[in-house]
Amino acid sequence: MPFGSASADDPAPGSGQGGKPGPSAPPGLKVTTELPQRIEVDNKTGKTTLNAKVRNGGTKASGPVTLSVVGFDGLRIDAVDGCVRIPGARLPKGSNSGFACVLDNLAAGKDRSYAVSATYDLKKTGKICLPVTVGTTEQLIWQQGPVAFGTTSPTPNAPDTPLLLGTENVPFGPDRSAKPAPPKPGALPSTGAPDGTLPLALAAAGLLVLGAAGVWWTSRPRKDR
Repeated sequence: MPFGSASADDPAPGSGQGGKPGPSAPPGLKVTTELPQRIEVDNKTGKTTLNAKVRNGGTKASGPVTLSVVGFDGLRIDAVDGCVRIPGARLPKGSNSGFACVLDNLAAGKDRSYAVSATYDLKKTGKICLPVTVGTTEQLIWQQGPVAFGTTSPTPNAPDTPLLLGTENVPFGPDRSAKPAPPKPGALPSTGAPDGTLPLALAAAGLLVLGAAGVWWTSRPRKDR
C-alpha cells in the first residue's frame, strides 16, 4: 500500500448511493458508477485510497465516455491511475481537485475500476463526485454525488479512521455541534440528498477541460470491448 494502512480494496462492496441518470443518456445505454461503502483514513497523514468504478449495465456498448473524479471540502483527490488532472481554473465552484478518465468504449455488461489516491482533512467534512459524460462533450449521462464520506464517531487516537459513504463527517476537535456551511452559489448540487437535482450543464461549472479533450483522447486510449 502506498500510504501506510489507509486502504480501500476493490472486492469490498460498492455502492451507487447518491447517483442519478443525466438528461443525455441515449436509449439502451445505462452507465453508472460505484464508490466503496467504506474507506479508511490514516490519522497521521490524512491519506486514503479508494476505487472509483464505472459500469455499463445497458444492452449496447457505451462508445466514448469520460468519467471525472472530483473532490470537495476536506476530501482532496491527489491522483487517479491513468487519468488526467483537471486544471484548477476549470474545476466546479466549491471543488478543490479533480481528474478526468477517458474511455474509448465500454462493452455492455463490463466495468472499469480506477485507483484513486486522496487526502482527507478530518477536521472538515468531505465529499466526492463522479460525473460521466458522452465522449469529450458536455452531455451528462450519470452523476454520483457530491456524496459525503464521513463518521459520526471520530477516532483521533487510533491509527486510522473508518469513513462511511453517505455519512456527514463529524470533524475532529472540541466543537462537534457545528453544522456544515451551506453550499456556495454555483456549486454542484448534491445528488445524495433526497431533493438533489442534476446540473443541466456541467460546462457552466467548468468541469470538463474541453480545450485539452483532444489531448486526452489521443494520448490515453482505453479499450474494453
